[in-house]
Amino acid sequence: MVGVPEPHTGWTFITNHARVLAVIADNPNVRIRDIAAHCRLTERAVQRIISDLEQDGYLSHTRDGRTNTYRIEPDKVLRHPAEAGLSVASLLSLLVQDETERVRKPVTQYGRLGSSAVR
Repeated sequence: MVGVPEPHTGWTFITNHARVLAVIADNPNVRIRDIAAHCRLTERAVQRIISDLEQDGYLSHTRDGRTNTYRIEPDKVLRHPAEAGLSVASLLSLLVQDETERVRKPVTQYGRLGSSAVR
């Protein structure tokens, strides 16, 4: 059994809701236990996040035996007014990469944005 992940201190750029959604986008049949391990959250926290996402229509699931298959609503617009008009798909395009891309392309000094965008 996987233990409770070590808590993170300090601020981060990405919310736990976005992290959970990205893991599900990467594997729609992922187990809550595996999401929790990947995101360094407790299973209970992941359950609450999934419930939040389902309640607001960003995510749904179907059950087949003991397996959940999640479905993300890619056209749903992000909630915060600062991201007005941006869809879930646009967010996930930044967070989810093909594993081969992660291995092949190390992040440069300036990341993917290029030097002019971060100066």
